[in-house]
Amino acid sequence: MKKQRVYLDNCCFNRPYDDQEQEKIILETEAKLKIQSMIKNEQLDLVWSYILDYENSENPDKTISRAISEWKQYSYIDTEEDAELINLAESIKILGLDSKDALHIACAITGKADYFFTTDKKVLKKGAKIKEIKILNPVKYFIEDFMEDKND
Repeated sequence: MKKQRVYLDNCCFNRPYDDQEQEKIILETEAKLKIQSMIKNEQLDLVWSYILDYENSENPDKTISRAISEWKQYSYIDTEEDAELINLAESIKILGLDSKDALHIACAITGKADYFFTTDKKVLKKGAKIKEIKILNPVKYFIEDFMEDKND
């Protein structure tokens, strides 16, 4: 069976560094950390991108930025900007997403990711219209996986 390819946007990568007071944030953090564990254990392939590098470099907390950058070494593929990717991002932007979010999704699609993980509600809502990739909150990934196992 082919390993699933996954893409985590910066919201997802930064989730463990958010205030962990709310149950929702705690669950998202745990799910994201489990996904990272699966990447390290080679159960999932990580798709990386130039827009992840760029956005992460803009993080004022350099300790967090360095910790996130270390995940690049686990990537299966690192997508770079080209005309086709920019055109794809422009078509995604039409759905009401901002440029960076559209670029993240375009990079994930170009890298042939099966899943795009985010904790951004707007991206989850608007991204539901995109057929080329499944955009999910990391918690929902495990709920769907659990439900599949129950139905087998």
